[in-house]
Amino acid sequence: MRPAARQRLRLSGGTDLPFVTAGDPSGRAVLLLHGFPSSARTFRDIIEPLSKVAYVIAPDLPGFGQSDVLPAPSFSAFGAVVSELLERLGTGPRYIYLHDFGAPVGFHIAMQEPEKVLGFVIQNANAHKTGQGAGWAATQAFWQDPSPENEAAATAHLTFGGTRNQYIADLPPEIAARIPAESWEEDWRVMCLPGRMETQRALVADYGRYVASFDAIADYLAHRQPPALLLWGRYDAFFDIAEVLSWMRALPRMEAHIFDAGHFLLETHAAAAALLMLDFIRRSRDER
Repeated sequence: MRPAARQRLRLSGGTDLPFVTAGDPSGRAVLLLHGFPSSARTFRDIIEPLSKVAYVIAPDLPGFGQSDVLPAPSFSAFGAVVSELLERLGTGPRYIYLHDFGAPVGFHIAMQEPEKVLGFVIQNANAHKTGQGAGWAATQAFWQDPSPENEAAATAHLTFGGTRNQYIADLPPEIAARIPAESWEEDWRVMCLPGRMETQRALVADYGRYVASFDAIADYLAHRQPPALLLWGRYDAFFDIAEVLSWMRALPRMEAHIFDAGHFLLETHAAAAALLMLDFIRRSRDER
């Protein structure tokens, strides 16, 4: 088993993509895809445990963490970048961890090469409209009419306070107190670097195209029925818990766990999540 190592890949387009790997490269892979506004740092407490049973790959998506920005950021472009990373690493069958913005990236990769998907770990990730509660009204209005006024309302969360809220909004105080401020402080520092805010605005717009693909995703899930483990923070202020039932209807044999946590579940419940993931990977491996 190889310890965690941070590496960089020069992509064919000329930009750099940093990523973390750990474990045996010849084994089955676990691709960890983070969400807004974080980076591979999200997975800092689960990479080592998972490396005992799989080859762990955790990239900083373009414009996040230590990664370069893309000239035309979109989730499909991110998917192409991560697919290039997997190809260059010689990665074969893989489990894919879907969280927040990582979901559209993960589905792009999965639906391009469905035969290589061993299963999903779904952690506060939308693939149905049920996940969009009342708080999505401004964003939905922007998708319908991308006027400057609607764009300003849909991107009003791109502030230091909005970045902090991704971690602690709607959490009971005793749970919020367990999350270090350095998590959102580092995210905000990165978002203030050149090109990062433009990337975030582009992704808010592009998420509407992802939502428009939900029917295609539903067809994929219905046809493939991939093994899945769902881990959900019940206090998520952004993705409605009704999304859990939609996932369970789409994947009736999915194992689901609801945590006393928020949108960034791994900030407070990494140890428990890692144990469930280890069991899921071992069981699904043994069943094949």
